Amino acid sequence: MASVPGTGEGTGEGTGAGTGEGTRAVRAGLPEPRKHEPTLPGPVFAAHYHLSGEPTGPYTYGRDENPTWTLLERAIGELEAPGDDTAETVVFASGMAAISSVLFSQLAAGDAVVLPADGYQALPLVADQLTTYGIEVRTAPTGGDAQLSALDGAKLLWLETPSNPGLDVCDVRRLVAAAHEAGALVAVDNTLATPLGQRPLALGADFSVASDTKGLTGHGDVLLGHVTTADAALAAGVRRWRKIVGAIPGPMEAWLAHRSLATLHLRVDRQCANALALAEALAERDDVTGLRYPGLPGDPSHRVAAAQMRRFGSVVSFVLADRERAERFLDALRLVDDATSFGGVRSTAERRGRWGGDAVPAGFIRFSVGAEDPDDLVADVLRALDAAAGPH
Repeated sequence: MASVPGTGEGTGEGTGAGTGEGTRAVRAGLPEPRKHEPTLPGPVFAAHYHLSGEPTGPYTYGRDENPTWTLLERAIGELEAPGDDTAETVVFASGMAAISSVLFSQLAAGDAVVLPADGYQALPLVADQLTTYGIEVRTAPTGGDAQLSALDGAKLLWLETPSNPGLDVCDVRRLVAAAHEAGALVAVDNTLATPLGQRPLALGADFSVASDTKGLTGHGDVLLGHVTTADAALAAGVRRWRKIVGAIPGPMEAWLAHRSLATLHLRVDRQCANALALAEALAERDDVTGLRYPGLPGDPSHRVAAAQMRRFGSVVSFVLADRERAERFLDALRLVDDATSFGGVRSTAERRGRWGGDAVPAGFIRFSVGAEDPDDLVADVLRALDAAAGPH
Protein backbone atom coordinates (compact mmCIF):
# COMPACT_ATOMS: atom_id res chain seq x y z
CA MET A 1 0.00 0.00 0.00
CA ALA A 2 1.09 3.55 -0.64
CA SER A 3 2.68 5.57 2.10
CA VAL A 4 1.12 8.85 3.12
CA PRO A 5 3.34 11.94 2.87
CA GLY A 6 3.80 13.67 6.19
CA THR A 7 2.26 10.85 8.19
CA GLY A 8 4.92 8.15 8.16
CA GLU A 9 4.92 4.82 6.39
CA GLY A 10 2.25 3.21 8.57
CA THR A 11 0.41 0.10 7.40
CA GLY A 12 -1.83 -0.06 10.42
CA GLU A 13 0.06 -3.05 11.80
CA GLY A 14 1.77 -0.97 14.45
CA THR A 15 -1.40 0.64 15.76
CA GLY A 16 -2.43 -2.14 18.11
CA ALA A 17 -2.00 -5.87 18.59
CA GLY A 18 -5.63 -6.58 19.42
CA THR A 19 -7.75 -8.58 16.99
CA GLY A 20 -11.21 -7.81 18.36
CA GLU A 21 -13.58 -6.04 15.99
CA GLY A 22 -13.93 -3.03 18.27
CA THR A 23 -10.16 -2.66 18.53
CA ARG A 24 -9.83 -3.03 14.79
CA ALA A 25 -12.52 -0.44 14.05
CA VAL A 26 -10.97 2.11 16.41
CA ARG A 27 -7.45 1.65 15.02
CA ALA A 28 -8.17 0.87 11.36
CA GLY A 29 -6.06 2.71 8.83
CA LEU A 30 -4.18 4.92 11.27
CA PRO A 31 -0.60 5.81 10.30
CA GLU A 32 2.33 5.05 12.54
CA PRO A 33 2.45 7.58 15.40
CA ARG A 34 4.75 10.54 14.86
CA LYS A 35 5.50 13.10 17.53
CA HIS A 36 3.50 16.33 17.29
CA GLU A 37 1.23 14.96 14.52
CA PRO A 38 -2.45 14.08 14.94
CA THR A 39 -3.57 10.48 15.35
CA LEU A 40 -5.74 10.83 12.26
CA PRO A 41 -4.30 13.48 9.94
CA GLY A 42 -6.76 16.03 8.63
CA PRO A 43 -8.10 16.00 5.07
CA VAL A 44 -5.65 16.81 2.29
CA PHE A 45 -7.17 19.31 -0.15
CA ALA A 46 -5.04 19.10 -3.26
CA ALA A 47 -5.74 19.06 -6.98
CA HIS A 48 -2.05 18.64 -7.76
CA TYR A 49 1.21 17.82 -5.95
CA HIS A 50 4.84 18.89 -6.33
CA LEU A 51 6.04 16.62 -9.11
CA SER A 52 9.43 17.32 -10.63
CA GLY A 53 10.98 14.95 -13.14
CA GLU A 54 9.22 11.72 -14.08
CA PRO A 55 5.61 11.34 -12.83
CA THR A 56 6.27 8.46 -10.45
CA GLY A 57 5.21 7.88 -6.86
CA PRO A 58 1.86 7.50 -5.14
CA TYR A 59 0.54 11.05 -5.56
CA THR A 60 0.69 12.77 -8.94
CA TYR A 61 -2.74 14.29 -9.56
CA GLY A 62 -5.84 14.80 -7.45
CA ARG A 63 -8.18 12.69 -9.59
CA ASP A 64 -5.90 9.67 -9.27
CA GLU A 65 -4.97 9.48 -5.59
CA ASN A 66 -5.19 11.43 -2.37
CA PRO A 67 -3.52 10.76 1.01
CA THR A 68 -6.87 11.01 2.79
CA TRP A 69 -8.32 8.35 0.50
CA THR A 70 -5.31 6.16 1.14
CA LEU A 71 -5.89 6.08 4.89
CA LEU A 72 -9.62 5.42 4.46
CA GLU A 73 -9.04 2.69 1.89
CA ARG A 74 -6.54 1.06 4.21
CA ALA A 75 -9.02 1.25 7.09
CA ILE A 76 -11.93 -0.25 5.15
CA GLY A 77 -9.65 -2.98 3.83
CA GLU A 78 -8.69 -3.94 7.38
CA LEU A 79 -12.39 -4.33 8.22
CA GLU A 80 -13.35 -6.14 5.02
CA ALA A 81 -10.42 -8.57 5.01
CA PRO A 82 -8.48 -8.47 8.29
CA GLY A 83 -5.02 -9.94 7.98
CA ASP A 84 -5.17 -10.19 4.18
CA ASP A 85 -2.42 -8.00 2.75
CA THR A 86 -3.59 -8.69 -0.80
CA ALA A 87 -6.95 -6.99 -0.32
CA GLU A 88 -7.29 -3.58 -1.97
CA THR A 89 -10.07 -1.07 -1.42
CA VAL A 90 -11.08 1.71 -3.80
CA VAL A 91 -13.36 4.46 -2.49
CA PHE A 92 -15.91 6.34 -4.59
CA ALA A 93 -18.14 9.39 -4.43
CA SER A 94 -21.25 7.26 -3.84
CA GLY A 95 -22.48 3.71 -3.56
CA MET A 96 -23.80 3.80 -7.12
CA ALA A 97 -20.38 4.89 -8.35
CA ALA A 98 -18.88 1.86 -6.61
CA ILE A 99 -21.50 -0.48 -8.09
CA SER A 100 -21.04 0.96 -11.56
CA SER A 101 -17.27 0.62 -11.36
CA VAL A 102 -17.47 -3.14 -10.98
CA LEU A 103 -20.14 -3.68 -13.61
CA PHE A 104 -18.64 -1.42 -16.25
CA SER A 105 -15.01 -2.35 -15.65
CA GLN A 106 -15.68 -6.09 -15.87
CA LEU A 107 -18.34 -6.38 -18.57
CA ALA A 108 -18.19 -5.78 -22.31
CA ALA A 109 -20.52 -6.21 -25.26
CA GLY A 110 -21.53 -9.84 -25.61
CA ASP A 111 -21.08 -10.67 -21.91
CA ALA A 112 -23.93 -11.72 -19.62
CA VAL A 113 -24.52 -10.57 -16.05
CA VAL A 114 -26.92 -11.96 -13.44
CA LEU A 115 -28.55 -9.34 -11.20
CA PRO A 116 -31.02 -9.78 -8.33
CA ALA A 117 -34.60 -9.14 -9.40
CA ASP A 118 -35.37 -7.74 -5.95
CA GLY A 119 -32.29 -5.61 -5.40
CA TYR A 120 -31.68 -1.92 -4.88
CA GLN A 121 -34.06 0.37 -6.73
CA ALA A 122 -31.40 1.86 -9.02
CA LEU A 123 -30.26 -1.52 -10.39
CA PRO A 124 -32.89 -1.48 -13.17
CA LEU A 125 -31.43 1.83 -14.34
CA VAL A 126 -28.01 0.20 -14.49
CA ALA A 127 -29.50 -2.80 -16.27
CA ASP A 128 -30.95 -0.53 -18.97
CA GLN A 129 -27.53 1.03 -19.53
CA LEU A 130 -25.80 -2.35 -19.65
CA THR A 131 -28.31 -3.51 -22.26
CA THR A 132 -27.61 -0.40 -24.32
CA TYR A 133 -23.94 -1.44 -24.35
CA GLY A 134 -24.78 -4.89 -25.70
CA ILE A 135 -24.54 -6.75 -22.39
CA GLU A 136 -27.14 -9.41 -21.63
CA VAL A 137 -28.86 -8.82 -18.29
CA ARG A 138 -30.53 -11.73 -16.50
CA THR A 139 -32.43 -11.40 -13.25
CA ALA A 140 -33.68 -13.77 -10.57
CA PRO A 141 -34.83 -13.29 -6.96
CA THR A 142 -32.42 -13.40 -4.03
CA GLY A 143 -34.43 -15.89 -1.96
CA GLY A 144 -33.93 -19.60 -2.47
CA ASP A 145 -30.64 -18.99 -4.30
CA ALA A 146 -32.73 -18.54 -7.44
CA GLN A 147 -29.89 -16.82 -9.28
CA LEU A 148 -28.26 -20.23 -9.69
CA SER A 149 -30.65 -20.92 -12.56
CA ALA A 150 -29.31 -18.01 -14.60
CA LEU A 151 -25.56 -18.65 -14.32
CA ASP A 152 -24.86 -20.56 -17.52
CA GLY A 153 -22.40 -18.56 -19.62
CA ALA A 154 -22.50 -15.48 -17.40
CA LYS A 155 -19.42 -13.33 -16.85
CA LEU A 156 -20.51 -11.83 -13.52
CA LEU A 157 -22.97 -12.71 -10.76
CA TRP A 158 -24.21 -9.81 -8.62
CA LEU A 159 -25.60 -10.67 -5.19
CA GLU A 160 -27.36 -8.40 -2.73
CA THR A 161 -27.76 -10.12 0.61
CA PRO A 162 -29.69 -9.18 2.65
CA SER A 163 -31.66 -7.67 -0.21
CA ASN A 164 -33.01 -4.14 -0.08
CA PRO A 165 -35.81 -3.63 0.82
CA GLY A 166 -37.24 -7.15 1.12
CA LEU A 167 -34.45 -8.56 3.37
CA ASP A 168 -34.16 -11.91 1.63
CA VAL A 169 -30.84 -13.74 2.04
CA CYS A 170 -28.98 -16.08 -0.30
CA ASP A 171 -26.26 -18.61 0.46
CA VAL A 172 -23.13 -16.75 -0.65
CA ARG A 173 -20.80 -19.76 -0.38
CA ARG A 174 -23.10 -21.92 -2.49
CA LEU A 175 -23.58 -19.28 -5.17
CA VAL A 176 -19.87 -18.44 -5.28
CA ALA A 177 -18.93 -22.08 -5.76
CA ALA A 178 -21.44 -22.49 -8.58
CA ALA A 179 -20.46 -19.21 -10.24
CA HIS A 180 -16.75 -19.95 -10.14
CA GLU A 181 -17.40 -23.43 -11.51
CA ALA A 182 -19.25 -21.76 -14.38
CA GLY A 183 -16.42 -19.27 -14.93
CA ALA A 184 -18.18 -16.23 -13.50
CA LEU A 185 -16.95 -13.60 -11.09
CA VAL A 186 -19.04 -12.78 -8.02
CA ALA A 187 -19.73 -9.37 -6.49
CA VAL A 188 -21.69 -8.96 -3.26
CA ASP A 189 -23.47 -5.76 -2.32
CA ASN A 190 -22.73 -5.75 1.40
CA THR A 191 -24.32 -2.40 2.21
CA LEU A 192 -26.94 -3.59 4.65
CA ALA A 193 -24.64 -5.96 6.55
CA THR A 194 -21.46 -3.81 6.72
CA PRO A 195 -18.10 -5.57 7.15
CA LEU A 196 -18.94 -6.15 10.81
CA GLY A 197 -21.99 -8.15 9.83
CA GLN A 198 -20.63 -10.09 6.87
CA ARG A 199 -17.35 -10.43 4.98
CA PRO A 200 -18.04 -11.42 1.37
CA LEU A 201 -14.39 -12.03 0.49
CA ALA A 202 -14.11 -14.59 3.31
CA LEU A 203 -17.18 -16.28 1.82
CA GLY A 204 -15.36 -16.58 -1.52
CA ALA A 205 -16.65 -13.55 -3.42
CA ASP A 206 -14.37 -11.64 -5.77
CA PHE A 207 -15.74 -8.21 -4.85
CA SER A 208 -17.32 -6.72 -1.76
CA VAL A 209 -19.19 -3.55 -2.66
CA ALA A 210 -21.09 -1.11 -0.47
CA SER A 211 -22.76 2.25 -0.26
CA ASP A 212 -20.95 3.74 2.71
CA THR A 213 -23.56 6.48 2.77
CA LYS A 214 -25.46 3.98 4.91
CA GLY A 215 -24.24 2.02 7.93
CA LEU A 216 -20.48 2.28 7.49
CA THR A 217 -20.45 6.04 8.07
CA GLY A 218 -23.77 5.99 9.92
CA HIS A 219 -24.59 9.67 10.43
CA GLY A 220 -26.52 10.54 7.29
CA ASP A 221 -24.10 13.30 6.32
CA VAL A 222 -21.73 11.65 3.81
CA LEU A 223 -22.20 10.17 0.34
CA LEU A 224 -19.55 7.50 -0.25
CA GLY A 225 -19.00 3.99 -1.61
CA HIS A 226 -16.24 1.41 -1.85
CA VAL A 227 -15.09 -1.74 -3.61
CA THR A 228 -12.77 -4.26 -1.97
CA THR A 229 -11.10 -7.16 -3.78
CA ALA A 230 -8.11 -9.40 -3.15
CA ASP A 231 -7.30 -9.69 -6.87
CA ALA A 232 -4.81 -7.05 -8.01
CA ALA A 233 -5.96 -7.17 -11.64
CA LEU A 234 -9.60 -6.69 -10.65
CA ALA A 235 -8.63 -3.82 -8.36
CA ALA A 236 -6.67 -2.18 -11.18
CA GLY A 237 -9.72 -2.33 -13.43
CA VAL A 238 -11.93 -0.74 -10.79
CA ARG A 239 -9.35 1.94 -10.04
CA ARG A 240 -8.96 2.70 -13.76
CA TRP A 241 -12.72 3.11 -14.09
CA ARG A 242 -12.71 5.59 -11.22
CA LYS A 243 -10.03 7.59 -12.99
CA ILE A 244 -11.90 7.57 -16.30
CA VAL A 245 -15.26 8.72 -14.95
CA GLY A 246 -13.86 10.85 -12.13
CA ALA A 247 -16.23 9.40 -9.51
CA ILE A 248 -13.94 10.43 -6.68
CA PRO A 249 -14.85 11.31 -3.10
CA GLY A 250 -14.01 14.70 -1.70
CA PRO A 251 -11.22 14.66 0.90
CA MET A 252 -13.55 16.05 3.56
CA GLU A 253 -16.05 13.25 2.97
CA ALA A 254 -13.27 10.66 3.09
CA TRP A 255 -11.94 12.08 6.35
CA LEU A 256 -15.40 12.17 7.92
CA ALA A 257 -15.92 8.56 6.89
CA HIS A 258 -12.65 7.47 8.46
CA ARG A 259 -13.47 9.32 11.65
CA SER A 260 -16.86 7.58 11.74
CA LEU A 261 -15.31 4.10 11.52
CA ALA A 262 -14.05 4.41 15.10
CA THR A 263 -17.61 4.05 16.40
CA LEU A 264 -18.78 1.49 13.84
CA HIS A 265 -18.79 -1.45 16.27
CA LEU A 266 -20.66 0.56 18.90
CA ARG A 267 -23.24 1.80 16.44
CA VAL A 268 -23.78 -1.55 14.74
CA ASP A 269 -24.09 -3.49 17.98
CA ARG A 270 -26.67 -1.07 19.37
CA GLN A 271 -28.61 -0.83 16.12
CA CYS A 272 -28.75 -4.59 15.62
CA ALA A 273 -29.90 -5.14 19.20
CA ASN A 274 -32.56 -2.47 18.74
CA ALA A 275 -33.64 -3.97 15.42
CA LEU A 276 -34.17 -7.37 17.03
CA ALA A 277 -36.12 -5.81 19.91
CA LEU A 278 -38.33 -3.94 17.46
CA ALA A 279 -38.87 -7.02 15.29
CA GLU A 280 -39.85 -9.07 18.34
CA ALA A 281 -42.38 -6.40 19.36
CA LEU A 282 -43.81 -6.16 15.85
CA ALA A 283 -44.19 -9.94 15.71
CA GLU A 284 -46.82 -9.65 18.46
CA ARG A 285 -49.01 -7.24 16.47
CA ASP A 286 -52.04 -8.44 14.55
CA ASP A 287 -52.00 -5.32 12.39
CA VAL A 288 -48.47 -6.07 11.11
CA THR A 289 -47.92 -8.62 8.33
CA GLY A 290 -44.97 -9.62 6.17
CA LEU A 291 -42.48 -8.94 8.96
CA ARG A 292 -38.88 -9.59 7.90
CA TYR A 293 -35.68 -9.41 9.91
CA PRO A 294 -32.95 -12.04 9.36
CA GLY A 295 -32.10 -12.01 13.07
CA LEU A 296 -35.52 -13.33 14.07
CA PRO A 297 -35.31 -17.13 14.60
CA GLY A 298 -38.60 -17.51 12.75
CA ASP A 299 -37.58 -15.45 9.72
CA PRO A 300 -37.44 -17.48 6.46
CA SER A 301 -33.84 -16.36 5.94
CA HIS A 302 -32.57 -16.87 9.48
CA ARG A 303 -30.90 -20.24 8.99
CA VAL A 304 -28.88 -19.14 5.95
CA ALA A 305 -28.14 -15.72 7.46
CA ALA A 306 -26.89 -17.24 10.72
CA ALA A 307 -24.42 -19.40 8.77
CA GLN A 308 -22.71 -16.45 7.08
CA MET A 309 -23.51 -13.29 9.07
CA ARG A 310 -22.13 -12.20 12.44
CA ARG A 311 -24.70 -9.42 12.81
CA PHE A 312 -28.04 -9.13 11.05
CA GLY A 313 -28.24 -5.45 10.21
CA SER A 314 -30.33 -2.49 11.28
CA VAL A 315 -33.25 -2.74 8.86
CA VAL A 316 -36.65 -4.25 9.60
CA SER A 317 -39.43 -4.42 7.02
CA PHE A 318 -43.14 -5.02 7.46
CA VAL A 319 -46.50 -4.34 5.84
CA LEU A 320 -49.48 -2.37 7.10
CA ALA A 321 -52.98 -2.73 5.71
CA ASP A 322 -52.78 -0.08 3.01
CA ARG A 323 -51.16 3.17 1.96
CA GLU A 324 -53.34 5.29 4.23
CA ARG A 325 -52.59 3.20 7.32
CA ALA A 326 -48.86 3.32 6.54
CA GLU A 327 -48.87 7.09 6.14
CA ARG A 328 -50.83 7.59 9.36
CA PHE A 329 -48.26 5.40 11.13
CA LEU A 330 -45.35 7.44 9.78
CA ASP A 331 -47.05 10.72 10.70
CA ALA A 332 -47.63 9.50 14.26
CA LEU A 333 -43.99 8.61 14.96
CA ARG A 334 -42.11 11.05 17.22
CA LEU A 335 -38.62 9.52 17.48
CA VAL A 336 -38.40 8.37 13.87
CA ASP A 337 -37.90 10.54 10.79
CA ASP A 338 -39.78 9.86 7.56
CA ALA A 339 -36.76 9.66 5.28
CA THR A 340 -35.14 7.40 2.76
CA SER A 341 -31.75 5.65 3.15
CA PHE A 342 -30.82 3.50 6.16
CA GLY A 343 -28.04 2.66 8.59
CA GLY A 344 -27.96 5.92 10.52
CA VAL A 345 -27.82 6.45 14.27
CA ARG A 346 -31.23 8.18 14.13
CA SER A 347 -34.09 5.86 13.24
CA THR A 348 -35.86 6.50 9.95
CA ALA A 349 -38.77 4.84 8.19
CA GLU A 350 -40.59 5.24 4.92
CA ARG A 351 -43.40 3.84 2.86
CA ARG A 352 -41.17 2.33 0.24
CA GLY A 353 -43.85 2.16 -2.45
CA ARG A 354 -43.82 5.95 -2.81
CA TRP A 355 -40.79 5.67 -5.10
CA GLY A 356 -42.51 3.30 -7.51
CA GLY A 357 -39.46 1.15 -8.25
CA ASP A 358 -39.83 -1.70 -5.75
CA ALA A 359 -42.29 -4.58 -6.11
CA VAL A 360 -43.77 -4.08 -2.63
CA PRO A 361 -47.32 -3.60 -1.30
CA ALA A 362 -48.64 -0.07 -0.86
CA GLY A 363 -48.37 -0.40 2.93
CA PHE A 364 -44.80 -1.72 2.94
CA ILE A 365 -42.57 -0.02 5.53
CA ARG A 366 -38.77 -0.08 5.46
CA PHE A 367 -37.64 0.79 8.96
CA SER A 368 -34.00 1.69 9.63
CA VAL A 369 -33.35 1.20 13.33
CA GLY A 370 -31.08 3.71 15.02
CA ALA A 371 -29.20 3.88 18.31
CA GLU A 372 -31.93 5.29 20.54
CA ASP A 373 -32.82 3.65 23.84
CA PRO A 374 -34.69 0.51 22.81
CA ASP A 375 -37.56 0.97 25.25
CA ASP A 376 -38.19 4.50 23.97
CA LEU A 377 -38.03 3.43 20.34
CA VAL A 378 -40.30 0.40 20.69
CA ALA A 379 -42.80 2.40 22.74
CA ASP A 380 -42.91 5.10 20.07
CA VAL A 381 -43.51 2.57 17.30
CA LEU A 382 -46.25 0.74 19.19
CA ARG A 383 -47.95 4.03 20.06
CA ALA A 384 -47.82 5.10 16.41
CA LEU A 385 -49.29 1.77 15.29
CA ASP A 386 -52.15 2.22 17.74
CA ALA A 387 -52.72 5.76 16.51
CA ALA A 388 -52.72 4.63 12.89
CA ALA A 389 -55.30 1.95 13.65
CA GLY A 390 -57.73 4.27 15.46
CA PRO A 391 -60.83 5.92 13.98
CA HIS A 392 -60.24 8.55 11.29
